[in-house]
Amino acid sequence: MRYKALGRTGLFVSELCLGTMTFGQADGRYAAASGVGQEAVDAILRRAVDAGINFVDTANVYASGQAEEIVGRSLHSLGIARKDVVIATKFEHATGSGPNDGGGSRAHIVEAVHASLRRLGTDHIDLYQMHGFDPATPIEETLRALDDLVRQGLVRYLGVSNWAAWQVATALGIADRIGTSRFQSYQGYYSLAGRDIEREVIPMLVAHGLGLIAFSPLAGGYLTGKYRNGSNAGRRTTVPFPPVDDVRGSAVLAAMDGIAEAHGTTHEAVAIAWLRQRGVASIIVGVKGVDQLDANLASLNITLTTAEMDVLGEAGGPAPEYPGWMLAQSSAARAELLLTGEMPAVH
Repeated sequence: MRYKALGRTGLFVSELCLGTMTFGQADGRYAAASGVGQEAVDAILRRAVDAGINFVDTANVYASGQAEEIVGRSLHSLGIARKDVVIATKFEHATGSGPNDGGGSRAHIVEAVHASLRRLGTDHIDLYQMHGFDPATPIEETLRALDDLVRQGLVRYLGVSNWAAWQVATALGIADRIGTSRFQSYQGYYSLAGRDIEREVIPMLVAHGLGLIAFSPLAGGYLTGKYRNGSNAGRRTTVPFPPVDDVRGSAVLAAMDGIAEAHGTTHEAVAIAWLRQRGVASIIVGVKGVDQLDANLASLNITLTTAEMDVLGEAGGPAPEYPGWMLAQSSAARAELLLTGEMPAVH
């Protein structure tokens, strides 16, 4: 296992992160993606830690708080030292039916963090992430409330999830202006079958030094290949999340076939190996058993060649959008000069 610094911090997280959306029993549309009980979680977490994973990601809305509770009980029963695990959780999504039961207001943040601490059975959260953007609350209010949590020692680092690039950049500028803690990480969907994040978000993260935590690296199981030819073999039949363009997805799977065969491995291992070589800080793997975790861990032993990375990149790359294609053309000469130190040839 390799470890990477998270954003502009000295906090090191494992390149694979144990996701917990499957823990507990959710209601509604996410029921099929949940259902892992305490005993199974204990086995999964034990295997993860033994394999070098020190990063666990959860949220206050996963199975209505059950996931946080199960993680807390598992860490305690397994005797895993608190200092040896980086716990990340999230807030912002609604936890009740009232107008103040969600969002980024000071009122909700203070209530949410104490509720998560109780469920997790800990006195601090290593990475506290805002699960979505709240258009109803001024960013200054959210940042000041989160900064207070950092100063009180309840939270150590801050992150966001599912924001637009301009929203993150705006928040970073405000944090600098008012002197509050800045966001250090961005949790977003990134996979061979879903690369929209490459257009605006990733360039922003690189420019501002935020670490990328990628979720759904297998596109909800799509990249395992088990949904080929209309198969209804998994939870995507009831929870088609994240969405996948099947035309592009089929091309990606076809490109993966030969690469997986050449390495004597599975499609999921290839998909995660590709992400590892894309420079992300950590990749969230969500599993329902130790066998699935082991299948994901197999990606650690795979190094794709430049040619293989190119094949996969060409198969699933996002369609050019304005102003991206214009910027690529107009900035190409200056980018080459910066990279090589030489003036590019004029064509």
